[in-house]
Amino acid sequence: MPLKILFAASECHPFAKTGGLADVVGSLPKYLHELGHDVRVVLPRYYNVDRTKLNRHPAPLGVPMGIIGELWCGIYEGKLPGSEVPVYFIDYEQYFGRENLYTTDGGSGFLDNDNRFVFLSRAAMQLAKMLDFHPNILHCHDWHTAACALYLNTIYANDDHFRECASILTIHNMQYQGEFYNGLMNVLAVGWEHFNFREIERYDRVNLLKAGVTHSTMMSTVSPFYSQEILTPDFGYDLEDTLATRKHDLWGILNGVDLVDWNPKTDKTLPARFDASNLKGKAECKKALQKEMGLPVRNVPIVAMVSRLVSQKGFDVIAEAIHDLLAMDIQMVLLGSGEAWAHFYFGDIAFLYPNKFACKIGFDAALSHRIEAGADMFLMPSRFEPCGLNQMYSQLYGTLPIVHGVGGLEDTVQNYNEATGEGTGFKFYGLTAKNLTNTVGWAVHTWYNRKEHFAAMQKRAMELNYSWAVSAKTYEMLYYEALKRSNKPQP
Repeated sequence: MPLKILFAASECHPFAKTGGLADVVGSLPKYLHELGHDVRVVLPRYYNVDRTKLNRHPAPLGVPMGIIGELWCGIYEGKLPGSEVPVYFIDYEQYFGRENLYTTDGGSGFLDNDNRFVFLSRAAMQLAKMLDFHPNILHCHDWHTAACALYLNTIYANDDHFRECASILTIHNMQYQGEFYNGLMNVLAVGWEHFNFREIERYDRVNLLKAGVTHSTMMSTVSPFYSQEILTPDFGYDLEDTLATRKHDLWGILNGVDLVDWNPKTDKTLPARFDASNLKGKAECKKALQKEMGLPVRNVPIVAMVSRLVSQKGFDVIAEAIHDLLAMDIQMVLLGSGEAWAHFYFGDIAFLYPNKFACKIGFDAALSHRIEAGADMFLMPSRFEPCGLNQMYSQLYGTLPIVHGVGGLEDTVQNYNEATGEGTGFKFYGLTAKNLTNTVGWAVHTWYNRKEHFAAMQKRAMELNYSWAVSAKTYEMLYYEALKRSNKPQP
């Protein structure tokens, strides 16, 4: 039977995005809607979201904020592009009228991020009441809206409006937990009895993600392998014990890919299009990429990277290995931005190796498509990767991933078997410069010496099904299971 589902999140493509969270919130509701469910999305109205393109609700929304008092905000409404899914924007300039989503230009978190996202969580609950929308599922994402699950079990526990509602918390990245001073309890206003090590407290501070882990009916992560990794000290960031108490309520559901945007057969950003049955267009894309990036047009393998240039993505290890990598007969292409040292370092590498290494600091969405299409291999040596999308884009574009076998990378890349030719990419375990270099060398050797295997892997990778339609059906199963476990009536 159809469900009423309320998504509460801090970002959503194309309105506001810093990472994969926005892609999930911008895509999954559309596919759930196609399955027949009534889905609504609640977001902040950040400064970059143009109010003139939205419809304003005539009545303001009152949001109780504990010791701060009741704050009043405006509500704007739009739709997810290409769908009928409503998106409601919480308009409160003091909290959300800023250029950046979470941090200052210097990179430090806004000092009032605690109040900002408690406000968003409480506003989502109040908005449902104002709209007379009675959700069966309250789907919150990461620490920014994890307080929704807490509120559902406390302040709104006896509210008839949420009588049939269960909660889902999706953890996109365990590293970020929303931990603040304990005085935030007076803003949450759920009662100090909940400030204990089993619910909200961690080292005498409020941990909003922990509150969501404790109070959500069920949880999900964005890949099956990551759901197991976060139960360990290496990936749990001190919440592994709390998660272990709920491990039977934790599902790993792989993110999907928007196949409207990412399809080499129809991609308008490419100089030529292609599919698994004919890779001639990919060869044209490769030559065009070499020209665009200022590299000699040579028949050598191109190893590409499109990423944030940060240690999580393994760029310190790439920096350590780069001279050994470029000693091979290859070319490398890099697109991204991040830590300042990486901008200078990889810029210098491009100067030292002008015929072998090209980089562009910044982000260019169309260029990222052309890189995926024109490269032969895609390098992702992430320290941790809850899901990852580029390895999926790469496979769909016949570009074989070279990955550190963690999280979603472990789930989505089948390692090359030299004996049978099976596989869709190349994996290594243990993030060291030596392991990275050896695995790139393995992939390069395969490109040069086992061309029939490389071509078969490309075809196999391009035929994989990473559609959101598959993930949406699994989320649908999760929702019904959450209602069952919560003893809430099923629609």
